[in-house]
Amino acid sequence: MTIEHLSKLIAAPFTPMHPDGSLNLDLIPAYYAMLKKNGVTGAFINGSTGEGVSTTSREKMLVTSAWAAAAKGDKDFKIMTLVGGTSLQDCIDQALHARQEGLYAVSLTAPFYFKPASVGVLAECCAMVAAAVPDMPFYYYHIPVLTGVGYAMADLLKAVDGQISNFAGVKYTHEDFMDYQSCINFQHKKYDMLWGRDENLLASLAVGAKAGVGSTFNYAAPLYYRLMDAFAAGDLALAQRLQQQSIDMIRLLGKYGGIATGKAYMKMIGLDCGGFRLPVKNMTPVQFEAFQAEVAALGFGEYCSK
Repeated sequence: MTIEHLSKLIAAPFTPMHPDGSLNLDLIPAYYAMLKKNGVTGAFINGSTGEGVSTTSREKMLVTSAWAAAAKGDKDFKIMTLVGGTSLQDCIDQALHARQEGLYAVSLTAPFYFKPASVGVLAECCAMVAAAVPDMPFYYYHIPVLTGVGYAMADLLKAVDGQISNFAGVKYTHEDFMDYQSCINFQHKKYDMLWGRDENLLASLAVGAKAGVGSTFNYAAPLYYRLMDAFAAGDLALAQRLQQQSIDMIRLLGKYGGIATGKAYMKMIGLDCGGFRLPVKNMTPVQFEAFQAEVAALGFGEYCSK
């Protein structure tokens, strides 16, 4: 398989929910249209932002089908789904469903209850799932802060190279730039290394990143495209200022409770995705009022997605 290197911004969408916590799939066509309007080139669904660990296998498949239907015929919009979990058989079932629905790629996290005891075992897990969909690009999703599996990805690439024909690359959500740059340069830049930390996008561009996958691209894509354009034009001072705007925006995620705050940002751009499921805590109406005031003070309206 020829490995395509993706570029630009790929959003990690939130899974829309009704007030009772059930899926709100009817919102996905408008969600897709909004991302397209803002130049986003793909969607990494059912991941951390999409509450993939809080939805059932059946629900993840329903989300997959809804996104596939919304973007049907759009070859320029790449949809990949996270099939990660603690059961590799469930992952295979989800991967086969993604293939049936015509998605571009599948991705896997490390099993995070019984963890792989070595990089070699992690490579075996990847091989098992990738073999089920040999004609689809397969990405490993590296997010050790959540999985607790922190092997160097340069070592994983060495373990899978020549062994998994459809291994396309890594969604790299970690801060080890030494490892990340080594992965980019491995085997003459063979693999597609998708950067996953929005607050460090500028730093990733400096070491060779070409594409990012992130939650804040859902609601602030124009900001990041300005940053990427400034970097490409050699205007480092402007790129630094724009990255700081991103950091200021992302700091509010922590201040108001974490990942669920992203859905509050979505509500502010007119796409109400509901709340997060337990155990994630959502902000109260009083907190949302304070949040809105702080977001306005950041000048969010000048760079948010429309």
